[in-house]
Amino acid sequence: MHVLVTADTVGGVWTYTKELVTGLVHRGTRVTLVSFGDIPTSTQTEWLEALPAVDFRPTAFRLEWMQEAEQDINASRDFLHSVINETKPDVLHLNQYCYGCLPARVPKIVVAHSDVLSWWKSVKNEVPGDVAWLRWYREAVSAGLHGATAVVAPSRWMMGEIESLYGRPAQASVIYNGRAASLFNPYISKDDYVLSVGRLWDSGKQVSLLTQIDSPSPVFVLGAEQHADQSLRDEHGTFARNPKLQLKGIQTEAQLRHWYSRASTYIATSRYEPFGLAPLEAALSRCAILANDIPSFREIWGDAACYFDTNDPSSLQQQLLRLLGDRDLRLSYANLALNRARQHYTSEKMVTEYMSLYHSLVSAGAIAA
Repeated sequence: MHVLVTADTVGGVWTYTKELVTGLVHRGTRVTLVSFGDIPTSTQTEWLEALPAVDFRPTAFRLEWMQEAEQDINASRDFLHSVINETKPDVLHLNQYCYGCLPARVPKIVVAHSDVLSWWKSVKNEVPGDVAWLRWYREAVSAGLHGATAVVAPSRWMMGEIESLYGRPAQASVIYNGRAASLFNPYISKDDYVLSVGRLWDSGKQVSLLTQIDSPSPVFVLGAEQHADQSLRDEHGTFARNPKLQLKGIQTEAQLRHWYSRASTYIATSRYEPFGLAPLEAALSRCAILANDIPSFREIWGDAACYFDTNDPSSLQQQLLRLLGDRDLRLSYANLALNRARQHYTSEKMVTEYMSLYHSLVSAGAIAA
């Protein structure tokens, strides 16, 4: 089996790609990997050093959700089509929508990781206006989805959003994201701090909720601070409403794993989250999960997480005080999250389900031919 996988190097799709490609190669699958968005750093590509058989083609073409991307998308389609003609894969695993309409005579899987229109609905509570760039985006995404042999989403909620916005795909599947449990250490003694991961400027991640609570324990936020709203800070650059909130900036994967391993509680503040790799990594590190009550978190975590009322900082503080004030309750939620993550959201399970899909599509194509 030879799979051509596309990826982007800008967000969580790169981590997802690492898990997928590593699992595929370890099972004897040949992989051609093409990345978009930006040329990855040496730190980002360290994992590929252990996989020399992967044919990696990095590019800096803009991604479809970036404004003024239309020209780059047309050029990247041509580039990708040339790679397909050269390498002749059995399956295309496309992590961007716009390549689903490529005229390739092999099965095309498009994975709906996230989407501008569903993000807009969740974050702004409205349908975006009729502007030229969004019209182009909607048409590009719709063409890719309808050109795909199969569409995969990382949650039932996300698949529902895709169907609502763009129509029902010809073949739809939900395959939950996974992480390698062996990368995370759930057995280290916990420190008395609370953790969250997210870009402060991203309204979808809604980390700004943490500036509106008064926590008895330190709260650390890991992630990019660029474009952070200065109105949240006082004249000294600290968060006046929550003096225990500290920004720690972007972290390496090794640093992130250390933070997860020592945190007692992880707060998932997102108001838009088709899946959420950071809460999964926290769960695999045996953190209690305190999550915003949104449909995707309910679907993924069920009774294994504690929830605060949707987007409500008062409820967030109340539930946080409840967890921090009751060690047995906190440990119970931590163990529930760990067990659920290990049962449902491992990379091994994810790769198995994708390989099953690949084989079914290739077999169906052979029969049709």
